[in-house]
Amino acid sequence: MFLSAKSIWVDGRSGSLFSDPRASGIGDLITVLVDESTSLTSSQQTSREKSSNIANEVKQFLFSPIASKFGTKKGELPKTEISTSSGSEGGGLVTNRQTLRSRASVIVVDVLPNGNFIIEGVRAVSFSGQQYYAKLRGIVRPYDVSRTNTILSSSIADARIEYVSQGSLSNAEKEGWLSRTLNKINPF
Repeated sequence: MFLSAKSIWVDGRSGSLFSDPRASGIGDLITVLVDESTSLTSSQQTSREKSSNIANEVKQFLFSPIASKFGTKKGELPKTEISTSSGSEGGGLVTNRQTLRSRASVIVVDVLPNGNFIIEGVRAVSFSGQQYYAKLRGIVRPYDVSRTNTILSSSIADARIEYVSQGSLSNAEKEGWLSRTLNKINPF
């Protein structure tokens, strides 16, 4: 009868009992502390005014109006005078503020030649008829990962953080197709 023993050490990993639990290779997990906040304010004021005046008068057509009645009406040659003017003013103000705070674990899916990690993860939460999906992707430097194996979202290069909400609450916020169509047709 043979007894087999298995090692508690994982092959290909360096470290000791006293090493920290930071991610070091493909398949390792890192917890991302998402703390994103954006603020946008944009204002615009425009004014446009245009004016044009065209005057055109025929003084003589072959012979003077007195010598020939050709091309005249009661002795007068044709003339035109056009005057146009237009103007518009407009303006607007857009203010948008958003804050996203979350915590999600991601997987190291690749290690670049310089040692940086490519991370990727999806988190899905569902309750009360609503589904929330958070997708994270980016590049992380190993020394930006803390001793507790966490990283701030602001330390992720080429970060793509998408937060999508689906369900009855999201549908209630959306404008119906008929209202959208009428708003496009009716300019007032």
